Formats: sequence, structure tokens, C-alpha cells
Amino acid sequence: MIYCDYIADRIQKLVAREIGDNSTLLDSIGTVNYDLHPTEGYFQSTKKTIEVKDVNGKIYLVTVEERG
Repeated sequence: MIYCDYIADRIQKLVAREIGDNSTLLDSIGTVNYDLHPTEGYFQSTKKTIEVKDVNGKIYLVTVEERG
């Protein structure tokens, strides 16, 4: 089994909770994005990405993907 969906979902929810509950250097976290074909929309891989913004407005990309 591959757990990219589960891991990405947990990261997103736990960081969102951290932002809401505590004083942190993170400002916001986006939704989990899937690795979809740009025009056809089908899954290209199990990779997931999430954008996170810090309190200074800098945006980071968190990536979850299986490794061979």
C-alpha cells in the first residue's frame, strides 16, 4: 500500500490545527493538491503537494511522494 494521501492529509490537518491553536511562525496552509495531467485531469502519480505561508508572506511547497 502507498500512504501519500494519508500522510498529506495528516500534515495539512495538523499544521492547520497548530496555526489555529498556537502562536506560530506559520500563517496559513492550503489544501492537498494532486499530481494531475494539466489538460486531461487524470492522475499522473501518487505525489501530493501543499502550499504553506509563513508570517512574512513567504510561500513554501511541502511535497509527499513515494520513494522507490
